[in-house]
Amino acid sequence: MQFGRSRQAKRYRKLNSEIDKKDEVASEATAEVKEPKAAEGEAQAVPEEAAADGAAESAEKEPKAAEKAEKPVEPDWKDHYARLLADFDNFKKRTQRDREDIFRYAESDILKDFLPVVDNLSLALSTTANKEDPFVKGVQLVYDTFLNALKDHGAEPFDSVGLELDTEKMDAIAQLPSDTVEEGKVSNEAKRGWMLKGKVLRAAQVVVSSGKAS
Repeated sequence: MQFGRSRQAKRYRKLNSEIDKKDEVASEATAEVKEPKAAEGEAQAVPEEAAADGAAESAEKEPKAAEKAEKPVEPDWKDHYARLLADFDNFKKRTQRDREDIFRYAESDILKDFLPVVDNLSLALSTTANKEDPFVKGVQLVYDTFLNALKDHGAEPFDSVGLELDTEKMDAIAQLPSDTVEEGKVSNEAKRGWMLKGKVLRAAQVVVSSGKAS
């Protein structure tokens, strides 16, 4: 009986040792399986963290780029001030010149109103045969007085007969043939022209020659 029990006890110990070995192998296999999974999880976590860092960096760069794009360019205030000052200086000069012209030619309308009187006196003297007539001498005196008064105010007549047509100073009212005046030049003067301080007070009304009659 004791021998049988000893054999049975040995068998149990052997079975227990085999079971322990199997458990050790199973535990080792389980550990090996878990380690790659953990490594894989860490590998996945690293790219996810890198992607998150890249997204954060791009998110930080985008507002900076947008801020640079939206930031307006500051104007050159020194150049702007210089231009504004030059414009104002030109405005002052132009205003001063206009004021001087107003005072310089303020009497032009009054003087122009006297020109028809001078024209009529000149026409009367040109059709008088007796220059020694006291009445004619009186008209001549009045005519000379008018001319001197106009001259004192800067108004003077200018000649146009025999000259090329100047459209700024002459108004052509007709074109007629002439045996003595070349084509394109003034052959006759219907109304004399006047200047006031270098400016046309009244344009001359002239007849332009078309050349010799054929």
